[in-house]
Amino acid sequence: IIKSIFHKILFVKKIILSIITFKSNKIKNIIGIFKAYTTRVGSGPFPTELFDSTGERIRKVGHEYGATTGRDRRCGWLDLVALKYSVQINGVTELNIMKSDVLSSIGKLKVCTSYLIGDKEINYFPFDINSKKVIPQYIEFDGWDQNITQVKSEFDLPKELIDYISFIESFVKVPIKLISVGPDRIQTIYRDK
Repeated sequence: IIKSIFHKILFVKKIILSIITFKSNKIKNIIGIFKAYTTRVGSGPFPTELFDSTGERIRKVGHEYGATTGRDRRCGWLDLVALKYSVQINGVTELNIMKSDVLSSIGKLKVCTSYLIGDKEINYFPFDINSKKVIPQYIEFDGWDQNITQVKSEFDLPKELIDYISFIESFVKVPIKLISVGPDRIQTIYRDK
């Protein structure tokens, strides 16, 4: 009887373990989703935060307000150092870029590619970003004036947006498979990369 109970316990244990665990090599794709710019809710470090009319324009056009509180979200340029770190620690294999339409008609765009901490430039996400003054280092891109909300094909997107996306892909070393050009589900462009 004891042997029978012991085998039943082992059997139940195997079932429970098989339910709560999985083999990570069985996951083929891990999709990361990010905005074409950076936002943050609440306080804390935000190296690329914009305190000017560009940040306010991104907030207004992107409807960047808290869903529950209605508070303004903090808006800034895309932080590729933070995005790359997120891609690496989460094992992301492909990306989806959201709200690219929000950046239309802004003019020059910037993306952060490294940080200056003291007199040292680093291109990785620091262990402690709170206690040090982090100064973002930017690369500038030409913006686009075209309204892209009705675009259905990647080939009809402005060259400047394609350049922006290509740079992101080369920096984070992960393909962008989906481009959102508006808030509706149909305003989505799938890529065959």
